[in-house]
Amino acid sequence: MLGVRSTAAEPPGTPGGPDGPATARDAVRAVDAELRRFLDAGRRRADGTDPVFARDVADRVADLVLRGGKRLRAAFVWCGWAAAGGSGDVTPVLRTGAAIELVQACALIHDDVMDGSPLRRGAPSVHTGLARAHEAARMTGSAETFGAFGAVLAGDLALAWADDLLTETAIGSPYGHRLAVEWRAMREEMVAGQYRDLHAQATGARELDDALTVATLKSALYTVERPLALGAALAGADGPVVAALRAAGRCAGLAFQLRDDLLGTFGDPALTGKPADDDLRTGKLTCLLAVGAGLAGASGDRESAAALAPAPAGPSDGAVRRARAALERTGARSVVESTIHELASAALRHFDLIGADPLVRREFAALVERAAGGGARSAGEAA
Repeated sequence: MLGVRSTAAEPPGTPGGPDGPATARDAVRAVDAELRRFLDAGRRRADGTDPVFARDVADRVADLVLRGGKRLRAAFVWCGWAAAGGSGDVTPVLRTGAAIELVQACALIHDDVMDGSPLRRGAPSVHTGLARAHEAARMTGSAETFGAFGAVLAGDLALAWADDLLTETAIGSPYGHRLAVEWRAMREEMVAGQYRDLHAQATGARELDDALTVATLKSALYTVERPLALGAALAGADGPVVAALRAAGRCAGLAFQLRDDLLGTFGDPALTGKPADDDLRTGKLTCLLAVGAGLAGASGDRESAAALAPAPAGPSDGAVRRARAALERTGARSVVESTIHELASAALRHFDLIGADPLVRREFAALVERAAGGGARSAGEAA
């Protein structure tokens, strides 16, 4: 593994089974319905505020959210609630899942601006769409600047909507304070991860510790650990259950980010909905890149070290190809692939300590397999 540590937890008593959606897939469908209701209301409010704002900003946010995505975070919210013995009205769980998908929209919109990504979920990114609208309308000034500034505002709106929905949910829940504490920490960690990502690009960082910090803040906590904890908070869980969920979420979240690193360098744009070389072109510090640079330095492979070094003026097509080849040649791709499987298996071991219903364990294992790209099995299952 890449120096990643996880913590164990003692098994608690078996929590009660969940009511409402019977599977994560059912929960995601219900969250989608909740999102449509909330976004329809948001669009109507925006139109009452200003029709131009509604058309150019609110509609774009809603369209991005409803265009798809893995919905992993919403699924993990339900999974944390179910694993912690949640029962009764599932509406707060669904609304929390919808709120975190709106936070994800904010993160994607802003991330695309910072990375200069032209595509998101198989369509033009928000800043790209706004720039094209600027050009089509023959507005004055820079289309790129207009698109970037408008996208920042669109991301702000997505976050405001997320906070509105979460606040309404917390007010109506007996566990609202616990929910709010987890939510506050998640938002701050997400912003910290985005900034550390930006800082690493600006400094040309290539150290694995820096890459793991970014991956943990930007993905492991935000994608899996906090969603599981948000769900558990709505079930009133604490102690060993939450500790086991956090450990499982940290491992699964890192596995997810490492898989995303591989897809960001070797993925098929037709399947990922975004260019395969964005990470290399923007000089983004990933664990994959840090491992490759470390292996190249340790082996004295100067050619690979040079190919993976920061490019001051931005890499050419040839430089991107050489960097991709170096990640193969140094064995970095293989190391990261192996670490993904180790982390995914560790996540399932931690989750099994909770003593959740077998159906919930199977659902969690399926979610980890989706996030990590397969290869993980729950303890006790057939190999």
